[in-house]
Amino acid sequence: MTRRTVRIAMNGVTGRMGYRQHLVRSILAIREQGGLDLGDGEVLWPEPVLVGRRAHALEALAEQHGLTEWSTDLDAVLADESIDIYFDAQVTSARVEAIKKAIAAGKHIYTEKPTATDVEGALDLARLARDAGIKHGVVQDKIFLPGLLKLKRLIDGGFFGEILSVRGEFGYWVFEGDWQDAQRPSWNYRAEDGGGIVVDMFPHWEYVLHELFGQVTSVSAHVQTHIPQRWDEQGKPYAATADDAAYGTFQLAGGAVAQINSSWAVRVNRDELVEFQVDGTHGSAVAGLRNCRVQHRSATPKPVWNPDLPVTEPFRDQWQEVPDNAEFDNGFKAQWELFLRHIVLDEPYTWDLMAGARGVQLAELGLKSSAEGRRFDVPELSL
Repeated sequence: MTRRTVRIAMNGVTGRMGYRQHLVRSILAIREQGGLDLGDGEVLWPEPVLVGRRAHALEALAEQHGLTEWSTDLDAVLADESIDIYFDAQVTSARVEAIKKAIAAGKHIYTEKPTATDVEGALDLARLARDAGIKHGVVQDKIFLPGLLKLKRLIDGGFFGEILSVRGEFGYWVFEGDWQDAQRPSWNYRAEDGGGIVVDMFPHWEYVLHELFGQVTSVSAHVQTHIPQRWDEQGKPYAATADDAAYGTFQLAGGAVAQINSSWAVRVNRDELVEFQVDGTHGSAVAGLRNCRVQHRSATPKPVWNPDLPVTEPFRDQWQEVPDNAEFDNGFKAQWELFLRHIVLDEPYTWDLMAGARGVQLAELGLKSSAEGRRFDVPELSL
């Protein structure tokens, strides 16, 4: 077996998402399985170089996982000709400058989203990458989750007939930080630091809707900050200047309508932290992160509205679980493997910086819709 090494500068791995999902459950998991099998007796071996601002945190991570290379000097890492890929999981406000440096250094780009704080910045990155002739990808993890993979299987199999609507519920209660520690970082709730649920979640909803149901053609949103004061990691109170809830309606190409509520100020009364109900002429489905349940029209009951009598039908029991029928890997790891194959084998890959720009565009228009109280068309982006 021939080993082919790809060196990856991983910036932002001391953060929760960068560490757990990208370093541990993706890159290190690929190494633990012996590398990525490329076929014909060749295996790809990812070699991470940890990058960040806190030397002690990087050194501790490297020691914990048996890694030898880390640096607080991004410029020096990018100047290293042996580095093939630059990965960015920093806070959004720091992302554009770092990616521009990596593009100028000729590195392939893989990045978390949103790719920029505004659509012009996101398009600028896509133009620079195109002109540099590098390959680039944006994390779009949710379409690789088991629940949504099952949902796509239903769509591809024609289960729904004509899809009429999509209703999504996402969120959970994020503690304010005073009497219990918050489970999300404080910058998420400061607009001046790039926080807000719209800029965080609308890019997700763009690619989920686009990939599964059709391009978003218009958006109408109401955005709110329900919790005006929170407490940071040092226990100090601060003003929450970013939105923590968004209620969006999206018109899709083909006629379907999607309604998605996103909130960090909601207590969970559903089976999973995110669920999508899809209703079609021939059947319906409810998909979460892992599970998916269906009800075909031939098995649809005939409820009768009668507020004077208690409900006697077990509505939840009338749905059927969709079987796995496959082994589902971690969604982040699955996309990393596709991107790495794209880099070394030139296999097709569509989740690029232009796709990332569409997500930024939808977030920007969602905020504008809420601020002006009207619906906005979502125009096609071009370079």
